[in-house]
Amino acid sequence: MSPKPESEQTEDAAADESAETPATDAAENSAPENGDAENAEPAAGELESTGDGVEVQSPEFQSFANQDGEPNQTELSRFQNIKVVVTAELGRTSIPIQKLLSLGSGSVLELDRSITSPVELVAQGVPLACGEVVVVDDCFAIRITKVYPTKNAA
Repeated sequence: MSPKPESEQTEDAAADESAETPATDAAENSAPENGDAENAEPAAGELESTGDGVEVQSPEFQSFANQDGEPNQTELSRFQNIKVVVTAELGRTSIPIQKLLSLGSGSVLELDRSITSPVELVAQGVPLACGEVVVVDDCFAIRITKVYPTKNAA
């Protein structure tokens, strides 16, 4: 589909503006009476003009918290069975690509942690806890020794 000539685009924009006139009038009529309309934040659902002919409407969101500010547990309970990948990071190292390409069976790659250092548990890239490697039924496992505190978003 080829773009419209500029004259047709201008006509379309004018038609769009005339169709939205009632909404614009409503936004202008709801401006604060103190004369500071330019600096006022529009209320949710009100239209705001950006000065370049584009009108922006603030969204209205339903509150996800109880009256005491805590998340609604019944709402959060539906997420409890979602599976998250948890990784135990033994250590890391940086090597040149040439060395990486030369690795083969029997190669040894030294990591940045000692054998007594705790292993870090990471979920979706977020460090959660650390612990020590143990064996349970012939499988590796991690005994958690420290859970990291959560960082609350302000």
